[in-house]
Amino acid sequence: MRTRLVICTAVLCLGAASMLSAQDAVKVDPKHYSVVSENDQVRILKVHYGPHEKSVMHSHPATVAVFLTDAKGTFTFPDGKKEDFNIKAGQSQYSAADIHLPENTGDAGMDVIVVELKGKAAKSPAKPAAAKAAAKPAEKK
Repeated sequence: MRTRLVICTAVLCLGAASMLSAQDAVKVDPKHYSVVSENDQVRILKVHYGPHEKSVMHSHPATVAVFLTDAKGTFTFPDGKKEDFNIKAGQSQYSAADIHLPENTGDAGMDVIVVELKGKAAKSPAKPAAAKAAAKPAEKK
């Protein structure tokens, strides 16, 4: 009885651990995801889903997605919640790091460029010297 309890607990922990540490989309779903370019700051993915195609549960760091085609679909999250989306070609969106299972619920293919952001968020660029001078109040003569 005790051995059975230990085995069941181990199986549950392994299942929960795999869900919590969902894997890289390119590794677990190469049919839909491919790497276009990568450096120390970003990884750029080309994503294609045919009509009514579904992925597997996977993770992304913070991302920017640029939709090349109209897209209609559903994201399913590890807790079972679902979120529908309906996006037009040319639109883009930022998403914080997450784990999801995407599904194209539309009757047409869906193409997206996903830019995965690496490391810390970028700081605002420094103001050029001319902009700094313009921001200072004029000196009295």
